Amino acid sequence: MKCNKLVAKYTFENSKQLSRLQWAVCQIIPQGISISLSIRELIRQAYLFSALILIRPLIERAAIISYLNIHPEKVDLWEKGWIHGSRPSLAEMLKEMSGGREKQEAQMVCDAHNHIIHGDPYSSFSNLINLEEGDIGYSSGKMIDNKKLCDEIAMESQCYLIIITKGMESIFPNIKLPKM
Repeated sequence: MKCNKLVAKYTFENSKQLSRLQWAVCQIIPQGISISLSIRELIRQAYLFSALILIRPLIERAAIISYLNIHPEKVDLWEKGWIHGSRPSLAEMLKEMSGGREKQEAQMVCDAHNHIIHGDPYSSFSNLINLEEGDIGYSSGKMIDNKKLCDEIAMESQCYLIIITKGMESIFPNIKLPKM
């Protein structure tokens, strides 16, 4: 939140000097922060499946910031609406985040989160709960007995929030951001 506040203040005070890349990411950063805060609140309330669903749009915001930082010439494409079919896929952006080395891993991250978003049979493993007498079922609400999933969601969210923060640091070098 401190980093976001500093970037917001800087962009407000220097709006006439911002690059097109800075203009783009100063619109995307608050979305990423807001999604992160929503995930945090859903975890606190034990709505883990809903928190898990929000990881995908958080990944997308982190990937866009990172991708545009690597390819500032693509800001035009983003400004034109980031139209499906002409924009890079999420897997492509994640691959770029790894320096172009991790194509298979990038696709695996996308596939895992796409299953959750699209509600296919694989997504049903994400909201399994233990019922009385050793049975299992599917949660339609709070999941208070799945500490492992809670930790996984928190850790993955933190990783993508770090990427967003590093993007702030790189794209706004004139701002002295607090160390993480």
